[in-house]
This record gives sequence, structure tokens and C-alpha cells, in this order.
Amino acid sequence: MRPLQPTALQATALVEQWLREQQVRGSEEALVITGRGNRSAEGYSPVREAVVRLLPSLRRRNVIASYTEHTPGSFVVTFASVSALFEAPRRRREKAPPPPVPTSLTGLDSETVRELRSLAMLSLAALGLQSPTAAQLEDEMRRHFQMLSAALPASGDREALLQQAVLRAAEAYEAG
Repeated sequence: MRPLQPTALQATALVEQWLREQQVRGSEEALVITGRGNRSAEGYSPVREAVVRLLPSLRRRNVIASYTEHTPGSFVVTFASVSALFEAPRRRREKAPPPPVPTSLTGLDSETVRELRSLAMLSLAALGLQSPTAAQLEDEMRRHFQMLSAALPASGDREALLQQAVLRAAEAYEAG
């Protein structure tokens, strides 16, 4: 019996989540293997075509900086910086990332909250706001938390991975 293959929809969800995880982990490049569809009906790969449609969307949303076809069944993607995630404009037809759990910052370690606060200060300063109100700072912290936590894997030490992603984003703001 042949193992079940993911549908095009399942594959794009898996690819998007995996690429987001690689971005927040600080990867520079990744190889996405879709296959050519040689064993599919009529030699057509619905998974490959779905990934081809996904990649420009991920580029617009600043998950990846670029992509090129490596072979007829694979793509090399180069990641955008983590801080670029916060600059991506939201499009009406694209779904927002699922809300993170927990929905507030109260369940986070005090060190994580401190790092999120520093990141929020850096991003607001980059926008020209040197003395934000407490509400502006809290909103910016939540926005960063939502964007970064949506890209974390479901397993493992999510808080440690979140702290690493926050530090990478802060370093990108400081460098740029």
C-alpha cells in the first residue's frame, strides 16, 4: 500500500508553517522539495503548483526575501529578516495568522516580557516615536508577540524559541 500524500492545501499549510519557523530560527536559506509530479495523474503536481502560488505571497508578507527554482521539483528560498515581518502590509484577501495562545502577555516569563518591551521600543523609535505612551508600547508588544509566536513550532520550548526570535528581530532593528 502506498503512503498517503498530503493534498495541495495541506502541503501549502505545512510549507508555510515550516518556512516561518525557519525564518524565526534565523536560517538564511532553505530547500523546498515539492516533486515534479512524475507519478501523479498526467504528470501534473498539484503540490508543486500550490507551492508556486504560495511563494510570492510569502515574499509579499516578508517571510522570504526571494526564491528560485533549483530543479523542476524544488525551490531555494532566501529568508527575510525577522524584523521585516512587522513591515509587511496586510492584504484583505489573505488570512491573518491564527491568534497565538495565550492571547495576553501575562503568562510569559518576565525576561520574555522585558525583551518584547525592548523590541517594541526599538520598532516604535524606528517609526519616529521616541516617547510612546504605555498603551502604544503594550499594543506594539502584543503585535510583535502575535507575529512571532504564530511562526513557532507547536512542540519544544516555545518560550525559549520566542526569546530567540525577539532577540533576532531586535538585532535586525539595531543593524538597519
